[in-house]
Amino acid sequence: MAVERVRDGEAPSAVVASYGFSRTAIYKWLAAACKPGVGLRALHSRPAPGRPRSLTPRQEQQVFRWINGKDPRQYGLDFGLWTRSVVADLIERKFALQLGLTAVGELLAKLGLTPQKPLQRAYQRDPEAIEKWRRETFPAIARRAKVEGGEVFFWDESGFRADAVHGRTWGVKGQTPIVERPGQRQSISAASAVTAKGAFWYCTYQGGLNAELFVGLLRRLLRHRSKPVHLVVDGLPAHKTKLVKDYVASTDGRLTLHLLPGYAPELNPDELVWSHVKRTGVARTPLRKGEKLRDKIEAQLAAIKKAPRLVRSFFKAPSVAYIIDW
Repeated sequence: MAVERVRDGEAPSAVVASYGFSRTAIYKWLAAACKPGVGLRALHSRPAPGRPRSLTPRQEQQVFRWINGKDPRQYGLDFGLWTRSVVADLIERKFALQLGLTAVGELLAKLGLTPQKPLQRAYQRDPEAIEKWRRETFPAIARRAKVEGGEVFFWDESGFRADAVHGRTWGVKGQTPIVERPGQRQSISAASAVTAKGAFWYCTYQGGLNAELFVGLLRRLLRHRSKPVHLVVDGLPAHKTKLVKDYVASTDGRLTLHLLPGYAPELNPDELVWSHVKRTGVARTPLRKGEKLRDKIEAQLAAIKKAPRLVRSFFKAPSVAYIIDW
């Protein structure tokens, strides 16, 4: 159209201004259209160069459905993780087509699939119990706490070691970087409890958790609290002993324990607290000479207690969003 308008007498600058394309483009088009025996046919669109696609669009979408949320072993393959070679093997089995690893990688990228570290979940999980917790059990707990004028806390424990280093650092290829840390091993355990309103309670202790220690921590949690506490905990054996049940009964309603479904840590926002602590605390800044692990952990937990906005942010994760609805 632009070339024909110039041939009809319009100035090239006027045609460029009306269409808004590059000034140099129209002169390339005019030169191409002046070639003998070709004319305007030189400007016709042509198929893009390159090898034709091996899979049809429908087949590509089938590959996406095979991979997305599925396990290779569901299709009779031996490996439990998706790799380019595993995908190529499956395509050859299903479509009788052989694709190279580079072609498979390009296909996966085109489908919006990227290599990622998978989350691990126990096969003993009960999806129905998890869904019931989200839709029925927790809403009932929240309503009861509201009627009683109480608070719902989510509880969890974690352990820390001075020689734990998480994450990566840069170094020369083939020469593993060295991070200095104390030669003396230090470890500490901690428990914490959070609410969707940003309240945060914590305590550190030595060793593993047993029923006697758990009762002692519960006493500390209830100290100076006037409102009833509904405490959501996981199924750790120490949480379910007769000693703990007797203590809870002795509080005359000041404390009620609620057990999360088994093998579903993602339902507990306090897990996100520990993830934050381990990603940003001692694991990132190893202890120096003379420093104590307990002091550093308590300092970081004290800082979290003073940051209710940070605590509330943990409840915005998709896995625990069901909590803030109540």
